[in-house]
Amino acid sequence: MKKYILILIAVIGIHSVGISQSLNDYFKIVAENNPGLQAKYKSFEATMEKVAQSSDLPDPSLSFGYFISPVETRVGPQQAKFSLTQMFPWFGTLKAQGDLATFFAEAKYQAFLDARNQLYYKVAVTYYPLYELNEFIEIELENQRILKSYKTIATTQFGNDKGTMVDVLRVDIMLKDATTNLSVLNKKIKPLETRFNKLLNRNETSKILIQDTLQVIPMSNNYRKDSLLVANPMLEQLDLKVKASEAQEQATVKQGLPKFGVGIDYAIVEERSNVSLSDNGQDVLMPMLSLSIPIFRGKYKVAKKEAQLMQEAYKLQKEDLTNNLISSYDLTWFEIQKQLEFITLYQEQIQTSKQSLRLLFRAYSDSGKEFEEVLRMQQQILKYQKMKVKALAQYHTALAQLDYLTAKTQ
Repeated sequence: MKKYILILIAVIGIHSVGISQSLNDYFKIVAENNPGLQAKYKSFEATMEKVAQSSDLPDPSLSFGYFISPVETRVGPQQAKFSLTQMFPWFGTLKAQGDLATFFAEAKYQAFLDARNQLYYKVAVTYYPLYELNEFIEIELENQRILKSYKTIATTQFGNDKGTMVDVLRVDIMLKDATTNLSVLNKKIKPLETRFNKLLNRNETSKILIQDTLQVIPMSNNYRKDSLLVANPMLEQLDLKVKASEAQEQATVKQGLPKFGVGIDYAIVEERSNVSLSDNGQDVLMPMLSLSIPIFRGKYKVAKKEAQLMQEAYKLQKEDLTNNLISSYDLTWFEIQKQLEFITLYQEQIQTSKQSLRLLFRAYSDSGKEFEEVLRMQQQILKYQKMKVKALAQYHTALAQLDYLTAKTQ
């Protein structure tokens, strides 16, 4: 009988060891491969192209006129006329437009950074269920091995008239449950792996290497809380949108001021055949200055009011987002602390239950009684092991959310 007990203890002590890949490795892959994130960056690049466009002068205007009935002048009839004009906005207009485009481009970049951070969080949220599933499978496999050892021992006890056939049947029932649980867990692997691989924009059958163990990370109170309102891309994006709206207001004011035009007219003059003049047939070259007078001011007033209202809207959005970030941080921090307490509790319960199991098993090996209690205690250990794994996965998921809120990347 002691031989079987030693075998059982050896089975309980088995731990799986495998090749793992850190979550940061997958962060790098998703940052390079995810099409949604690449689209965000392309949108930022497209906005950057507008910066140069916004500071350009309007295109010059070239016109040509042909006199069907030539206009007679002293030096001859005018046949045709060319006009070239370049308009210039009021001083500072182009700079204001350039500032507007620059602030919007920088806001787009912050939107890209936030999308990247969200993507890192999504990767973590899909990674930890895979870790949990792998651990559940290992726990069920270990449970199967232990139950098979129990069945061998119960059969031996029954043959030695120290146990009953009911004990063997009880183990059979639990073995069938474990086999079914294991089958269901194995079927769950494919959909979870497909979801993870597609997030990385990879083939759904690509191999995923999961960490063998997850550790509890020591953290002080108010962990990274000082970064909550300082480095958050969403808050920075709203600040830049406020600045862009201020530049929009300034550009609108400038656009409502007169515009200057510089140009030149060139008239083709035909020679007069009936007179002799020193300037006979001399083409005409005439420099020109023009000034646009913005009389209809309604559109400028409306555009200015729109920019002012958008500034207020962005400031209110920032205030609302700040409140949400603070409350989300506190809720996430509570979740982390809760899972830490559960992890500690379940570890203690596992150790205590294993001690109880050893005592119950020794008693059963001597008397052949209380086998049902042995099985019940084994299932209790199984339950606590799974609960600890789930708490550990939820702890790291909450930590990933906290990293997202505080804009921690890797």
